[in-house]
Amino acid sequence: MRTALAAVLLLCLSLAGRPALAAPPATSPASLSAATATAPSSAPVPVPQPSAQAMRYYRTGNVLWLIATLWSLAVPALLLFTGFSARLRDVARRIGRNWFFTVAVYGVLFTLVGFVLDLPLAWYAGFVREHAYGLSEQTAAKWWSDELKGLALGCVFTALILWFPYLLLRKSPRRWWLYTGLASVPLLVLLLFVTPLWIEPLFNHFGPMKDKALEADILSLAGRAGIAGSRVYEVDKSVDTKTVNAYVTGFGGSKRIVLWDTTLAKLDRPEVLLVMGHEMGHYVLGHVPVLIAVGSLLVLCGLWVVHRTAHGLIARFAGRFGFRELADVASVPLMSLLFSLVALLLTPAILGVTRHTEHEADRFGLEITSDNHHCATAFVKLQQENLDNPRPGWLYKLWRSSHPPLGERIDFCNDYRPWERGEPLEYGDLIRPPAPRS
Repeated sequence: MRTALAAVLLLCLSLAGRPALAAPPATSPASLSAATATAPSSAPVPVPQPSAQAMRYYRTGNVLWLIATLWSLAVPALLLFTGFSARLRDVARRIGRNWFFTVAVYGVLFTLVGFVLDLPLAWYAGFVREHAYGLSEQTAAKWWSDELKGLALGCVFTALILWFPYLLLRKSPRRWWLYTGLASVPLLVLLLFVTPLWIEPLFNHFGPMKDKALEADILSLAGRAGIAGSRVYEVDKSVDTKTVNAYVTGFGGSKRIVLWDTTLAKLDRPEVLLVMGHEMGHYVLGHVPVLIAVGSLLVLCGLWVVHRTAHGLIARFAGRFGFRELADVASVPLMSLLFSLVALLLTPAILGVTRHTEHEADRFGLEITSDNHHCATAFVKLQQENLDNPRPGWLYKLWRSSHPPLGERIDFCNDYRPWERGEPLEYGDLIRPPAPRS
């Protein structure tokens, strides 16, 4: 709840879902790994039943999500209806003197207050719980260091941008929401560009891949995908977590593919190549601009709702709020609350878009590798290492799943074989044939 714009993070929030009933006992990771290693490559890979620990993690995660969601709405409401935001504004006026610095100082104070109020829940969710389930290697010192760095970045970011919507509110009270929403597009692009260069390295060490032979295979795969100037980075995430992941990040000249060192340690080479094919699919299929457009649309919708509803609320509760116009910087928690509600309501639609892009990236990864077996085994390992429930309830999928459930992804890996039936590939025109071996 750092600022109204921070509510974009609610894209990945959701409502608690009812878990699917588990019938037979869970297969142990060791026996499943042995089974998938010896199974013929043409045989379907079974979706393992989640362990009892994974189901506890799933259920407690739903409860934690619900608490965190309610808390994210309760805190700005509390700051608003108690008049605390107005008192913060008064302090900011005494420190900042002129309008610009008053807005900047208020933004910093609001960010600090939000950090303190969110800290107990953040500590439990990000440190205590992850250690309790054996998913984290992070020390308390590293956790605190990362949190304080994030706090510093939040203060700087808020101080730099908060003045913009409030200046537009003063200059154009009727169209400020439209101009601010349009301005969010280049801002999102800028953030996407600078994040991998300057922000992410503050939290973890990024470097070239240590396995040069694997790196050569990945670059060869990138050449087949038509991705010029590809860069693959290995990040030292084992200092923080035991889970596995890989992702694409950046935009234009800062684009890169990032592999966690835990992924390289726990996945076999063909599985890593499949994961890389998936990540390359995001670039080739233009998913980065799509998600920028979705984020910009969310900002625009949220600001429009703020514009249409905030004035009536201010007129009714001005005495409790401590301000009488939206252009007063003390209205930040009101904007944040309304924006968060809009983001929460739009979450199912937005997550539907992200699940579609992830499914198409799975298809691209399969088509560029034609490796159904290792596609499925990679997702099996992802399920086991990350304590995932492969078949969550529909409410979970609707409100929390940015990716298709792993059970559906494993099924797709097993079933999608157009090359065996002589059928054209969905993205065959985007994939170059392998270079002939010398």
